Amino acid sequence: MGLFSKDIKTMDDLFVHTLKDIYYAENQIHKSLPKMIEQASDAKLKQGLEMHRGETQGHIQRLEQVFKLHGVEVEGVDCPAIDGILEEAKEVTGEVADKQVRDAAIIALAQAVEHYEITRYGTLTAWAKQLGRNDCAALLQQNLDEEFAADSKLTKLAESGINQKAA
Repeated sequence: MGLFSKDIKTMDDLFVHTLKDIYYAENQIHKSLPKMIEQASDAKLKQGLEMHRGETQGHIQRLEQVFKLHGVEVEGVDCPAIDGILEEAKEVTGEVADKQVRDAAIIALAQAVEHYEITRYGTLTAWAKQLGRNDCAALLQQNLDEEFAADSKLTKLAESGINQKAA
């Protein structure tokens, strides 16, 4: 087995590992959002990112409930994927001087984060159901629904004029 999967032998092990992965990711996202908010110039984008930071705190709390329901310790595992996405966001936004272009970049980078979260929550929800953990699946589905909504809101912001102003 690989570096990140040496203790994974069962579907339950895989579920718990992936749960730890998204828990780490959500915490890293929560820490990085204030910088994105600070760098955004569009008022609606700032407001949307601030709102999503609050939702992210809710995602973390739901994940903690899933850990407890499933009878495992609340902890994260390093997630190179989210670390890479967030590092790219930091680099790109730091390189863009034009505030309107930076807003378009922030949206694109935030959507990369959302898409990662959507894949994780979709998978975890399906696995929870397969493992007979409908209680956990319901909480994970709430997070998934909010991630889809956040992605949709970002698309609407981009299409409502931010991309046009950047062009």
